[in-house]
Amino acid sequence: MIADFEYGTPTKLIFGKGVVARLPEVLAQYGKTVLMTYGGGSIKKIGLYDKVKALLKDFTVIELADIEPNPKYDPSVVTGARLCKEHNVDVILAVGGGSVLDCSKAIAACAMYEGDGWTLISGEDEAKSALPIVDILTLAATGSEYDAGAVISNTALKDKRPFHSPYVYPAVSFLDPEYTYSVSPWQTACGTADAINHVLEQFFASPHSMFNDGVMISALRSLMENVKLALAKPDDYSARSELMYVCSWGCNGILSNGSGYSGWPMHSIEHALSAYFDITHGAGLAIITPRWMQEILSERTVERFVTLGVELFGFDKELSPFVLAEKVITAFYDFFLSIGIPMHLSEVGVKEDAIEEMAEHILKLDQTDGPWMYVPLDKPALVRILKASM
Repeated sequence: MIADFEYGTPTKLIFGKGVVARLPEVLAQYGKTVLMTYGGGSIKKIGLYDKVKALLKDFTVIELADIEPNPKYDPSVVTGARLCKEHNVDVILAVGGGSVLDCSKAIAACAMYEGDGWTLISGEDEAKSALPIVDILTLAATGSEYDAGAVISNTALKDKRPFHSPYVYPAVSFLDPEYTYSVSPWQTACGTADAINHVLEQFFASPHSMFNDGVMISALRSLMENVKLALAKPDDYSARSELMYVCSWGCNGILSNGSGYSGWPMHSIEHALSAYFDITHGAGLAIITPRWMQEILSERTVERFVTLGVELFGFDKELSPFVLAEKVITAFYDFFLSIGIPMHLSEVGVKEDAIEEMAEHILKLDQTDGPWMYVPLDKPALVRILKASM
């Protein structure tokens, strides 16, 4: 059954080799003063920084560097918004992965806001406008290049919040898979794990449809096969292009059109893990995924596991539903392990003595026990998932 929905996206994707050459003509549509945002310097190592600066020789470019993984409200968003106001910036150019894009979205909204920007990010107030954003993607992972969301950490509050606004869709996203060749095996694996989880969060929904199931199973198959090819041969254009394309579909609503409630519970749990321990987002999701699956397995949910088992993994459909479900859970655990992700939270620095506090944090901020969740999770359920993940 297809449930009622509305859908639209203003983002233009420009995909393929050498597309960045079109950057000047695209940026000129929005103005001549640019805030260029980027992370720890990888764009300089691969020559992209010099290429962009040469392309923008006729623009005024202000730079904001050193944006962190799990981007921080302070200093990155605060500094970026201040620079935009001081220099009357016309457009933000984000060059990097999802963290740079997320940070740039928050900057774009906060730069047009007179109050404390955290009130926008925390949802206490809504953005009424934002600066336009253009991006050059260098990491296939979050899908931030094609959606209106961001996730920002406030270390002072031990808080990590999803931020959404229709004003922060990127105007144009440049996607050249060749710029992902130099991504490390760790980031390639974690980025793919993030995208896989995006799909799974939407697959476990009710109601659902045959069409959406088919698209999502194809997306999962592409991600799981192509990440192994990219890890074995980092400059495999075919594999990198598939990863980049599929990741872009992860969060922009296409996969969930016509589906019912999901609630994105695994992201709620991982946001707390990253807020408390600053772990890599995709790794945290990979570790949580099979434990969440085990927690929610029941007579009501087993059909979702059966579909994955038969259609994605090719398991024998004659097996009993719960045997199939257990095989699916094991298959995801083994897959994440096979691409180099340690599958216990203790291996990535999470401390068990924080579990109770994190569970309360999740419940308070994300209300995972609400009726909008595919399977509501109360505090005991959250604690069980976190402990099982240790």
